[in-house]
Amino acid sequence: MVADQHQEQTVTDLFEQSDHRLKGAIEEVAQNIAGSILSKKSLFAIMEQLHGCTSANGSWTQRDAYDLLEAGLALHLSARSTPLLEDVPALSELVDSLPTHTVRSEDQIRFQQFSTPADLAALAVIAAQPRSTDIVLEPSAGHGSLVSMLPAVAQLHLNEIDPRRRAKLSLLFERATITGFDGAMLTSLSAHDLRPTVILMNPPFSRSQGRGVDQFAAVRHLRAALAKLLPGGRVVAIMPDWFTPSAKMLRIYEETFANCTVQTSCRLAKCYHKQGTSVAVRLLVIDKVPGNSKPSLIARDTVSELAECFLIVKRIDPATAPPARPTRIKPKATSLFKSMRAKPRTTPKIERKLAAREIVTVDYAKLEAPRALGAQSGVYVPYRPSRINIQGSRKHPTPLVESVAMGSIPAPVPDYIPRLHDCILNEAHLSEAQLETIIYAGNAWTQFLPGKFVPSEEGVGLSLSENGKAYRKGYFLGDGTGAGKGRQIAACILDNWLAGRRQAIWISKNESLLEDARRDWAAIGGLPADIQPLSSWKIDQELPFRDGIVFVTYPTLRSQRQDATRLKQLLDWADTDFDGVIAFDESHEMGGVAGGEGARGAKPGSLQGIAGVLLQNHLPDARVLYASATGASDVNNLAYAVRLGLWGPGTAFSNREDFISQIRSGGIAAMELVSRDLKALGLYQARALSFAGVEYEVLKHDLTNDQIGIYDTYADAWAIIHQNMEEALALTNVVDDLDGDTLNSGAKAAARSRFEGAKQRFFNQVLLSMKLPTLIAAINGHIDDDKAIVVQLVSTAESILDRRLDSLSPEERAELDLDLSPREYV
Repeated sequence: MVADQHQEQTVTDLFEQSDHRLKGAIEEVAQNIAGSILSKKSLFAIMEQLHGCTSANGSWTQRDAYDLLEAGLALHLSARSTPLLEDVPALSELVDSLPTHTVRSEDQIRFQQFSTPADLAALAVIAAQPRSTDIVLEPSAGHGSLVSMLPAVAQLHLNEIDPRRRAKLSLLFERATITGFDGAMLTSLSAHDLRPTVILMNPPFSRSQGRGVDQFAAVRHLRAALAKLLPGGRVVAIMPDWFTPSAKMLRIYEETFANCTVQTSCRLAKCYHKQGTSVAVRLLVIDKVPGNSKPSLIARDTVSELAECFLIVKRIDPATAPPARPTRIKPKATSLFKSMRAKPRTTPKIERKLAAREIVTVDYAKLEAPRALGAQSGVYVPYRPSRINIQGSRKHPTPLVESVAMGSIPAPVPDYIPRLHDCILNEAHLSEAQLETIIYAGNAWTQFLPGKFVPSEEGVGLSLSENGKAYRKGYFLGDGTGAGKGRQIAACILDNWLAGRRQAIWISKNESLLEDARRDWAAIGGLPADIQPLSSWKIDQELPFRDGIVFVTYPTLRSQRQDATRLKQLLDWADTDFDGVIAFDESHEMGGVAGGEGARGAKPGSLQGIAGVLLQNHLPDARVLYASATGASDVNNLAYAVRLGLWGPGTAFSNREDFISQIRSGGIAAMELVSRDLKALGLYQARALSFAGVEYEVLKHDLTNDQIGIYDTYADAWAIIHQNMEEALALTNVVDDLDGDTLNSGAKAAARSRFEGAKQRFFNQVLLSMKLPTLIAAINGHIDDDKAIVVQLVSTAESILDRRLDSLSPEERAELDLDLSPREYV
């Protein structure tokens, strides 16, 4: 014990000594700057003294020396008084006297690390007009040059993603709060109660964390800063030269500054020459109040020249700032081959203080006896929560039903009490049925499967082990379309989010559903940026945030390469103690994980199903939520639901294979019993929209003689094609032309499959076109009667269109003449 304490003390002392030496080196650089004696030679000598060797040893590089120079300059500037405009020329001379940065590192390029020159930093502080009561934020702080000349403020928050620069910041600004987030994601990843009144920023211009090359990186950082800023606050931003209200950038520019006033816009052509780059920049002074976003531009070559004509704009008191007003923005033009009507852009919303939202419990009364069933209609009964009465809840907007078999089984009485924002209950963002899901899902997650398990060394099973871990039970949401499964998933995540479990994984069918997930999350008070797609980062990259919701598609989850997998990337982010929600939306996409018998023999398990099960197996404490309206059409597809306790200890089935075998022999009746048992255990719920009052009428189209003739002609043509195909198979030795034996069964099956598929698509289009006259006439008749018409397109031929467009030459694209009619197949 004494030895361990001694070792721990020794390690601590080593860190303290290292920090002490680094701080001493920074102070020595600052002293040399103050004495006007700093040169490249003396800078390298300080580095050699710090590391005890020259750069030839590999312990440090010239880039490290320039980073030390930036830190020493920040320390030197912090000792000066608050700058005035007349101080800027002297600071420009100081910048010119310092060594020029002649070397760039990979990290500098990757993180776009170009520190703000001292004269430009002074001008930014002057433009910010800081007050002693301000909360100041620098989202990409670097070595702190932008805030080094700040006067005393109430709070100083410095964010820097590079850990080495963060270490220097902690030595230079001991009273500041220092974080390490991606500046473009501050709205969702930093403290929710941080609302700065002043932001000074010099963001990366053309690279983003996780995206790599990103031409809009600076805009993403600026938008995140404006979203974080308190209304009435001020941002002083150094932006790329292309960020102007030009014709190309107008839409992005106007959206960025909706409900903002750009007080000052300046262009500087030559201010970064000592940092080793000749890039021109824009200095923008922005107040978060509605107003003009396109002031007159002031263009100068140097910061000293700009200081001579710079106009200081007095700040607005945040307490008296006018409210934001909705801004109408023109929708972006859409492609001819995408939506025919542009989606209206969401108008900017007034920032709401999160403190105004209280966290309240979802209270409910337990019913000793189950509620009575409603009047049966066919095989359905009206849905009702069977064992609880949720106080203050409202009915679902559309009546819900459940099957008689399911409705006759009451759910158990739950004990779990979720917590949500008060506005969700007061404004009825969730219906009674949706709140019931949160209660029962939370109740299921308080239970564990009997026994302790470890993931099997082979396959996707779990093995009983005394040294294993207890696995938390899951919940299956089997609601049909219209019941709001996405909103319920989001609410389950929010309940755990408010309980401190701020990591969640949302898995869905494809990337297009990301916006649906963000919509549902935002509808109950979350920030869309809280949900980040895993595909935004390379497969071997570490995710740069800790708290948040990772959105993954099933194809992405299964993807891998020789040295990395998406599954491992996700597990590394979650860590072994992960206890947040894993939501498998459209969970039937994992069906077939156990393989089975297909039309052509045995099939192996699906890769995305295997990946989904392995994710569950390696995170035993996760709160697993399955959501699918068609989750159990085949018992084999239930193999992914390892957290429902359908097999194993405490059940009638020893393992998954035994469960599948016996339930399959029982047919659909056995599957119904499984569903009823799961509901009785409080692990399953399945509701659907009621179609009460809906009337059906078949619209019949009578074929004309001409149409019958057309159909018969096409049928004869396809018969000839079929005969010719059989002859072609014989000529290519797929079929023996003498005895008719198949020589290559795979090629024969593939050829016939493609033939039949093309024939079906052809006649589908022919029959559809023949029905259109009757359909159009009926639509016109309903329109004349002031009735609403809804037409469901079963097939849009989008994939055919994409293939045809891909095959076109540039000349053919210039004059499009596409034929997607049935003639394409013949």
